[in-house]
Amino acid sequence: MSDEKRPSASARQPLPDHPVRLALLDLLAETGTVTSTQAAARLGHSSGLCSFHLRQLAKHGLVEEAPHRGGRQRPWRLRWEASPESGQQPPAAFDEIARGLEDESYRHWQEHRHLEPAEWRHEESFSAVVHLTPEETAEVAEAIRLLLAGYRERDEQHSARPAGTRAVAAVTRLFPLPAANTGDTAHTARS
Repeated sequence: MSDEKRPSASARQPLPDHPVRLALLDLLAETGTVTSTQAAARLGHSSGLCSFHLRQLAKHGLVEEAPHRGGRQRPWRLRWEASPESGQQPPAAFDEIARGLEDESYRHWQEHRHLEPAEWRHEESFSAVVHLTPEETAEVAEAIRLLLAGYRERDEQHSARPAGTRAVAAVTRLFPLPAANTGDTAHTARS
């Protein structure tokens, strides 16, 4: 889809709170791309229903058709996620939706993890408070992106996936804590 056909941020309308649309956004965040047939199989809805809601999400500017080699299958992807070469940053509304989907996916996993095979019930979670400059924060973020980039080829090249792989959410949030809460007021930049 060309940039000319994409709605501008000002043309976007608020997304209705619809469970199928939210499930589709969550699935796209998990898998990268999905066809309506694949979405139907994963979500337990009809292909026609998934196709309709994918088109509605496209009208809202949240998804777009992914490049494909023709044929009837139309893969879709999150609009902001798939065009890093354009230099566009995700609009704030997308960040908010993405954070909500991350949180909802995590809550859903926690509620249903007892249904998973034993080897998939464990999570690898950690948090740390570190003292960084803005430049160092950007460096840490880039290092994490580079680490994960080695696994991104598996998104589209299913043959590159070792046996036993599953989609795993990798969520990293680097944000400054208010100086008053950390006792670091003496080390903040002075103007």
